[in-house]
Amino acid sequence: MKNKSVIVIGAGVAGIEAASNIADQGYSVTLIEKKDVLGGNLTNYAKLFPNFADADEVKNNLINNLSTKKVEILKNNDITKLFFENDKWHAVNSQNQTYSADVALLTTGFTVFDAKRKEELGYGIYDNVITSLEFESMYKTGKITTKQGNIPKRIAFLNCVGSRDEKVGNHYCSRVCCINAVKQATEFKTLYPESEAYCFYMDIRMAGQFYEELYRKSQEENNVIYIRGRISEAAATIDNRIQIKTEDTLTGLPLKMTVDLLVLMVGMEASEATSNLSKQNEINGEYGFAKSLGLHGNDNKTTKKGLFLAGSCKRPLNIPEAIADARAAALQITQYLNNLQ
Repeated sequence: MKNKSVIVIGAGVAGIEAASNIADQGYSVTLIEKKDVLGGNLTNYAKLFPNFADADEVKNNLINNLSTKKVEILKNNDITKLFFENDKWHAVNSQNQTYSADVALLTTGFTVFDAKRKEELGYGIYDNVITSLEFESMYKTGKITTKQGNIPKRIAFLNCVGSRDEKVGNHYCSRVCCINAVKQATEFKTLYPESEAYCFYMDIRMAGQFYEELYRKSQEENNVIYIRGRISEAAATIDNRIQIKTEDTLTGLPLKMTVDLLVLMVGMEASEATSNLSKQNEINGEYGFAKSLGLHGNDNKTTKKGLFLAGSCKRPLNIPEAIADARAAALQITQYLNNLQ
């Protein structure tokens, strides 16, 4: 094994893939994860867009591949400080333990927007307003029900909750919410074809491979109905249903609708670790995400010697993008370490 070392902070999709690829080159790798499980946000999902791949299978494949490599894995390890001193990067955890290496790779990822910050939508107030992550948890059980245990006869999905929103300060698009709403609406209609499913949106952004095809299929085969307009208010009725108010901006007409379940498609925000560690090292960009040297050719490098980035600690990415970005970071790190030999 080569005598240079790397610490990878965050064991989500990008962290696992990067650690595996760097270890393949013979370097010593320590993968540090704050939780007691590997997989990051991938662990929250049942199926993945656009092909309904099993999320656990994707996660397990990544972890099984990692297990064949010489990578030290440290779980339940919350890194709170990261600094460069004496030609080494030092990561300090909440117990004041320090891990040192020649290179540090931030793969600290994202967290989801707290829907309680949009009080007008009633999350945390009304039983039958849930988030897209809670929908995923229910879908894993094989059924979708209201808080009262009933199958929804009518369900609504609201895009862009916490994204493209000046009121909460997030002007950016989270990039995955549109296609995730299409996926979840399709899943719901597949389970309950007699029920109604509505998606409320500002714009439908189907930029990925097979996204547009799934969007068309959801309408033509699953009868999902799309309404252009943001929900301005949600309130509970006496029978625990949710009445929503919006405007259909294609017709210019106000719209009221009562649904059994309202699903908020929550966007991505920089995780606390991403925000804190990038700020400590003066590589913080907009909205708390870490800032790379540049999108074109230097997207995994930073202004700091030996400090690299991968995955959605930089900006919202989907899973295939995070995996590809992790491989790119591993190559950049390998080249950097080879030059140190």
